Amino acid sequence: MIAIPDASGLSCGPGGAVVGDPLSGAATSAPRHVPKRRLAGDSERVIPRRRMVERLAVDVPDARVLDALRAVPRHRLVPEALAGRAYAERAALPIGEGQTISAPAVVAAMTAALTLSGHEQVLEIGTGSGYQAAVLSRLASRVVSIERVPRLAARARSALDALGVTNVVVYLGDGTAGRPADAPFDAIVVTAGGPEVPPPLLAQLAPGGRLVGPFGSRDEQQLIRVTRAASGAFTREVLGRCRFVDLVGSHGWIA
Repeated sequence: MIAIPDASGLSCGPGGAVVGDPLSGAATSAPRHVPKRRLAGDSERVIPRRRMVERLAVDVPDARVLDALRAVPRHRLVPEALAGRAYAERAALPIGEGQTISAPAVVAAMTAALTLSGHEQVLEIGTGSGYQAAVLSRLASRVVSIERVPRLAARARSALDALGVTNVVVYLGDGTAGRPADAPFDAIVVTAGGPEVPPPLLAQLAPGGRLVGPFGSRDEQQLIRVTRAASGAFTREVLGRCRFVDLVGSHGWIA
């Protein structure tokens, strides 16, 4: 079982209609192997970031995930007034529009559950501040991220550009419908709590792919990992109990 802290207010429950083109600056393709490049801001606040990773390693002993968390300057993805709290591993911080940036402990646990090796195309449901996408960018070949709140989508794209992240595409739209034009996906991460796994996301999961997200009631969910076999059959694992904000959309909760 993965230890998941209370994730109330975790970034964005998606909803709305998918817009056809990615936001300005988003890459439409990426190499199959992610280069080990340093991000802008990498040399800032190094000690707090290192200490955060050391604390996270107790519950998430995945070296690649920890390296990604160490590489991403989270303080660049939170409001300037909250930068001093950026490396509190269990702190979900407000980012405006009634949403928050996910706690590093939550990001670490969910990312580790995806078991990425570097070649994958990943779908993220709920871009929020762009922090989860930035972490995924270090671990996968290409990340497609969908955000329902226009201002958050635009800010996340700008923040990712400023960091120098080039293998993340941000779309504005209903994340519960997925992104059929880019499917199939080797991994899917859902960052808000829904009543059930949206059927379109299961349909867009590649054979051998993993989907990780919180599903259950509005008051409490179970963090679920769904794996699709080569035969097309799905297996489901419960990784822990958690609580997220609502997954809003055509295959989620009504706003």
